[in-house]
Amino acid sequence: MEQSNTTRPEIKLIGIQVRTNNKNEIDPMTGKIFPIVKRFFQEQLFDKIPHRTKPGTTFCCYTDYESDHTGDYTYFIGEEVSSLADVPADFNTLIIPAQTYAKFTTGPAPMPDVVRNAWFSIWQMTDADFGGKRRYATDFEIYDERANDHQNIVMDLFIGVEA
Repeated sequence: MEQSNTTRPEIKLIGIQVRTNNKNEIDPMTGKIFPIVKRFFQEQLFDKIPHRTKPGTTFCCYTDYESDHTGDYTYFIGEEVSSLADVPADFNTLIIPAQTYAKFTTGPAPMPDVVRNAWFSIWQMTDADFGGKRRYATDFEIYDERANDHQNIVMDLFIGVEA
């Protein structure tokens, strides 16, 4: 994975979410993330999101951490919006505050390996590897046109760090 550090402005999102933890997600077929992702795409929930700024660019976020990567967290999938007005029923909102990130760009790999391998590497990293202490506030993946071929996905993963 390629790594750099960057600062991103506030991001407003509308989507759906579920509470889970990494222990439950070891097997993606029995975890809670795969079903919510499947629902988001199969039911084309993205088309119901108002004020989309980049249609087709999906954010998968990890937020509301109970502790660190071993505790419960909220998984959120959705799209960036210009306004949080007119949120459809059964949808959630998430505001990611402006912050500094360690940004990782994966090499092409099939799903779910691309995301699992990236996270397995990140869980082994130290604060020095990140270029700062992990914040455990909101971390996220961005899937854009580089994710159209599900056998060769390239994604960006942002880990919040203290500046």
